[in-house]
Amino acid sequence: MAARSLPPLNALRAFEAFGRRGRMTLAADELCVTHGAISRQIRQLEDHLGVALTEGPRNRLALTETGLTLAQALTQALDQIEAALPQRAGAGDAALVVSCLPTFAMKWLIPRLPDFVAAHPEIPVRIVESNGPFDFRADGVDLSIRMRLPHAPPSPDADVAPFLKHAVGPVASPGLAAQVHDLESLAKLPRLHTRTFLESWAEWEAAAGLVLPPATVNRQFDHYFYMLEAAAAGLGVALSPFAFVENDLAAGRLVAPLGLVPGQAEVCALTPRGRASRAARRFRDWLVAQGAATPAPPGSQQMVEPGAAKPLTLSRPAL
Repeated sequence: MAARSLPPLNALRAFEAFGRRGRMTLAADELCVTHGAISRQIRQLEDHLGVALTEGPRNRLALTETGLTLAQALTQALDQIEAALPQRAGAGDAALVVSCLPTFAMKWLIPRLPDFVAAHPEIPVRIVESNGPFDFRADGVDLSIRMRLPHAPPSPDADVAPFLKHAVGPVASPGLAAQVHDLESLAKLPRLHTRTFLESWAEWEAAAGLVLPPATVNRQFDHYFYMLEAAAAGLGVALSPFAFVENDLAAGRLVAPLGLVPGQAEVCALTPRGRASRAARRFRDWLVAQGAATPAPPGSQQMVEPGAAKPLTLSRPAL
């Protein structure tokens, strides 16, 4: 049998990671090498094959048609190799464990989960509720969903994939929202709070460049989802991230009378650095696609004078 005529396997692996992740930096993080190493491997592969696999400026490289065909074939081939590798006893039946902010899981993730199940019926998914720190190995977590600032220090033990932008603003039932015409009318209504993030109103005011007078009535709830149900019931005005109220706004259960402020924080998928399982990589890539398909939040034109709003920075992701 004739010897196989294949390009260097390291170059193929680097190119497949770039094609799947879409960015040199993400491919480099996954393979625990430098950005320059990925770039050199791809150039080596192009020289070996004598065809262009990428095009565009260096900071926004995209796959050519030939590159896309090769990348898709490589992903399928590597998936088949990974699936054929011997597993530890019982490992094949293990569920993909996803650690997630509870309200985000309830309001954003689980309503979309049937799409992932239909596309990957072979991957059982178990959602575990968590707001705080976690350890991939000790807690048995395959992928974690958390809020992070784009310029937060890199995690030494996690690859971070942002997949959803953040926006936040006041929401209320249609009946109460009809009473909100400006900030003065908003200030007269009961104000709802969640004990997991009592600073939310103050941070929103600072970000939007405004000051509300103290509320005449304040109501507190233990969790975001309790507070949002109270808002839908007409008990007051809540401050909420868009991801938590997207479906309620679309259904008309809640209204954002003053729009939402775009924020700096991003919802991110974290996987073990360089050790993400195939199932975790599939789930992460699915999250990125779902985030890209999420509609934009209501605008904030009514809230402040044009140009006055500043990006909202959350001090901690206790959502």
